[in-house]
Parts: sequence; structure tokens; C-alpha cells
Amino acid sequence: MLPENNMLPMHNNEAKKILCPMDLEYQKLYACLNDRVLYREEFVSLKMCPTCGLSWFKMKIDGNSGDKDKDGPPALVMWYLPMIRRLK
Repeated sequence: MLPENNMLPMHNNEAKKILCPMDLEYQKLYACLNDRVLYREEFVSLKMCPTCGLSWFKMKIDGNSGDKDKDGPPALVMWYLPMIRRLK
């Protein structure tokens, strides 16, 4: 995937150590586990995917998504790196 001698960071903390000193911004976007919906704009208030019906919160070990009133950590987080700052 990458040219020789190039390595992707193994952990999020390593990636942050690269991005923060260069003052490059990033946005965390929450997504459906099946990559069908990004939970932003009109979908930000939803608790389940409108296409496949999966919850966008991590499932607990016993298979439950937890209490209906409580929000847990998101199941899938995507990092969006805007291009404009990088081109400047």
C-alpha cells in the first residue's frame, strides 16, 4: 500500500504526535459499522443506522448495547483530514 520505508503509525497517539506539532487539524466522524452512514448533519441525532439498523455504539460483551438512555463509545470512528491546510 505504501512505498518502501514508509510506515503507518500503529496507534492513535503516534498519529497525534505527528499531526499536532504541524498544526494540522483533524475531525473525528462517527460511522456505521457497515460503512453505510456517517453520523453528521441530518443523521447526528440518530442512535441506529437508518439503512441496516445497527447501533452506532459499541456492543457490550453480553451482546447488549447497554441502556437505551445512555450513550457509550462509538463503534467506528473515522479521522477526516481536511486538505486545504495541507495544500497551504
